[in-house]
Amino acid sequence: MAEFVTNGVLRFDGIVPPDLNERAIPELERLKNERFAPDGLKPPHTGTPLDRCYPEPSVIGEYLRLPAIRGIIESLVGPDPTFDHDFTHFIEAGATDVQPLHVDAVTDSPDATFDIQLFWFCNDVEPGEGGTRYLPGSHLRRVRSSGLDRYQHITGEQQVACAAGTVFVFHHGLWHAGQPNPGPNDRWMHKVRLNPTRPQVRLWDTSDLDEVQNLPTDHVFARMDHGTIADTLRTFQPWLSVTEYRNEQMQRVALWRYLSGDERYDVDHYRTRLEQRSALVVR
Repeated sequence: MAEFVTNGVLRFDGIVPPDLNERAIPELERLKNERFAPDGLKPPHTGTPLDRCYPEPSVIGEYLRLPAIRGIIESLVGPDPTFDHDFTHFIEAGATDVQPLHVDAVTDSPDATFDIQLFWFCNDVEPGEGGTRYLPGSHLRRVRSSGLDRYQHITGEQQVACAAGTVFVFHHGLWHAGQPNPGPNDRWMHKVRLNPTRPQVRLWDTSDLDEVQNLPTDHVFARMDHGTIADTLRTFQPWLSVTEYRNEQMQRVALWRYLSGDERYDVDHYRTRLEQRSALVVR
């Protein structure tokens, strides 16, 4: 969970079984081609509880009801999320179209709550075949979607290359973009965004949280005890400057406080220092 707070993305390689990946492509093709047809296959309506989305015999429904996938969803947005939107991304072999860098909403709430987006790659994406590019750690830089159009070749950005059945889970604010497909194989990916309906506090397996969270750690400029939550939250993204890194670290701490329910948690005293000073102001 600390990695998700820090990077805004989790990767689960080959988590969807091969038979579902194979059966998904005809359904995704129908969904793509019939989306605007009067009698075609339609995605759920925004706000529909996830449990009522994609009823049988939907392959997408089978995938979203896999115990491992449901565990991921419940750990991040709870057991009763609602459907926001979905989209079937199809990039044929040799296609040169490219998306601009973006986030998937015009604007989003500035508070700590977040949606998740599941990106299911139904077939292999080889290195260099133009899988989705994304910028780890960008999710806490709240921007308007169109404000990212001009950014290209950012230091530290990554591009998806994976085996069929791999699922990437994005924080809704993670910067990303679809890429051209110079490879010889068509590329299919299904994306779904889910909204929480309850506070996202300690929804995952927290059996060791108090023990791990309270491990002693040295200051960032001294030796670090690797493996602690604090050490993970200190991760330096290569696109950050030193001063921006410290501000980013404070944003991560704010999100961790929300998720863990511990309003006093801090890393390297930065947020605590500000709060102590604010408490001294005479009102």
